[in-house]
Amino acid sequence: MLTFEQKQAVIESFPELTRKEVSLKRVNYHYEESLFDKTVVVQHLHPNGNGFIYVAGIPGYDADERGLVNIREASEEELRNTITDSIQALSEGEEQKLPVEQKWVNSDNEELLLVEEYGAWNLYHGANLEDSFGDYSEAIAYLKEERFIFVKGERDGE
Repeated sequence: MLTFEQKQAVIESFPELTRKEVSLKRVNYHYEESLFDKTVVVQHLHPNGNGFIYVAGIPGYDADERGLVNIREASEEELRNTITDSIQALSEGEEQKLPVEQKWVNSDNEELLLVEEYGAWNLYHGANLEDSFGDYSEAIAYLKEERFIFVKGERDGE
C-alpha cells in the first residue's frame, strides 16, 4: 500500500488538478476544467492512506452509489490509470466518449479482448468474435464465470 505522501506525489503529478484542504486532515483534488458540475477527482485523501476517486459511468470500475472507488490498496500504476480515466471522463461530452477496450486473461494465459462497439460488448479471441453481450454487466459476469481476470483497459485513440 502506498503511503499518504506517495499517493499525494502521484496525484500532484497531474498539473490539471487543484488541491483543496477539507476537514479532518483530508484533501480533495479538483479538475476545474470539468465539463460537468462534478469537479472532484480525488475525494477525502486521508493521512491513513484512504481516499476515493470519482469514476461514475466509467466501465471497468466497481464504483459505489456515489460513483467513487476506494484507493486505499491501489498501486501507483492503478492510481495513475484511475486518475487519468476520471479526468478524461470529466473532459468529454457524452457524445464524444470513445469505445472501451479491455484485456482479460485466465490462468492458462489465454487472452480475451472486451470491446464496446455500436452499443454492444463484444469479446474477441484474437481476430475471432467469441461472444457478444447487450450490456457491460452481462459481459463481465461471463468473464468472471469463465475465470478471466481484468488486466488492462484502454480507450481507442490513446
